Amino acid sequence: MPDTYITPHIASYLRKRAAGKPWSINEPPSRHFSGAVVIPSLAEAANLPHTLESLSNNPADLLDHFLILIIVNQRADASSAETADNLDTLKRLPFWKQQYRLNNLFWVDAASPELELPPKQGVGLARKIGLDLALSLLDYRDNDPLLICLDADTLVQPDYLPAITEHFAGTAVGGASIPYRHRPAANEAGQSAIDRYELFLRTYVLGLELAGSPYAFHTVGSAMACRASVYVASGGMNRRLAGEDFYFLQQVHKTSGVMPLSGTVVHPSPRSSTRVPFGTGRSVGDMLSDGEQRLLFYQPVVFSIVGEWLECVVKNSAADASELLSRAAVISPVLHEFLEQAGFSYSWENLKKNNRCGEKLAAAFQGWFDAFRTMRLIHELSDQTYPRIEPEGAVAPLLEQAGLVPPDTIREQLELLRGLQEAGDTNSPTIFT
Repeated sequence: MPDTYITPHIASYLRKRAAGKPWSINEPPSRHFSGAVVIPSLAEAANLPHTLESLSNNPADLLDHFLILIIVNQRADASSAETADNLDTLKRLPFWKQQYRLNNLFWVDAASPELELPPKQGVGLARKIGLDLALSLLDYRDNDPLLICLDADTLVQPDYLPAITEHFAGTAVGGASIPYRHRPAANEAGQSAIDRYELFLRTYVLGLELAGSPYAFHTVGSAMACRASVYVASGGMNRRLAGEDFYFLQQVHKTSGVMPLSGTVVHPSPRSSTRVPFGTGRSVGDMLSDGEQRLLFYQPVVFSIVGEWLECVVKNSAADASELLSRAAVISPVLHEFLEQAGFSYSWENLKKNNRCGEKLAAAFQGWFDAFRTMRLIHELSDQTYPRIEPEGAVAPLLEQAGLVPPDTIREQLELLRGLQEAGDTNSPTIFT
């Protein structure tokens, strides 16, 4: 493969932080690319070809510029069914490459003996392996290449690559959250569960947006992208077994921002799963086995408290920590206790000392009171004072605050939020019925 320029930052990351051996790409590509789509795959022989077919329907000129990298992965404790499925996937990938005319399709064997993932590792490390390997195959001469995360059970539209490339061509923001809609479930119970779960995710983002949080964006692993330089500056993908998408986009936002894009929609699977301790599959499975009350919604007041706290800091940025803590106690005793336990006093004085400018101080505070601390506060408020409730009492008040007329049913509320959160892309073509 011909040499191409790699920036010092990329080279340093690859030397110090990349996933490294024993994993490698099945064969060395003969060229470099302006972007990569990275797809972890665990026992997905039935689903992966549909994902690849959907990718193949994107414009040929863009497909020619993108590496598509599959990471077939499992731990040593994988079930015999998962092991057999992964072996089947590895055998069939050359055929799929030809069948779907994906000339830039390559893969990584992280499933065979001595190549499996370490114990207690999973999708986070699988994503990291693929993203890190892709870094050395990108062309940095004339642009900042793109890294795109997808899943092996997720379908994309023909406008997928065009929308992503156009988005990054028009913004300096380094990260993107891609609109998503779960595909229809196989039966009524499954449909009700996935509708409720997606509504929960969208209601949470709406609540953060109404609170004025800078972290009001979706964190879905199959629907995120960033520039290669931002990936490296953010420390790369983490190795978490679950929630890797949440922590990754949080760090990307701190580094270069995350902006929702428009113009396309990805379609994740609605199926249940026990592979990870939380997330879509686990939540759907819990509801199907134990009832939908397993997933309750946050009360709107918790988002109001978050919003009051954020506004308090903005309006009183010259105040010392003790004054801000006093004001926090007025907003909510739980908020005050949370800040005390989080070491706010020391952190605030340190932030003020190192960030004299108002804008820099605000950005530094947002880095401290990040998506994780915001979520932890919401959990504390819910656990101690405002117990979670059924969606009937949680969604409508937030929609009203957003100036919308709330529909009556979960399905109608979900469709309203889908349109609202797809940045005006309410007429995006669908590939399902």
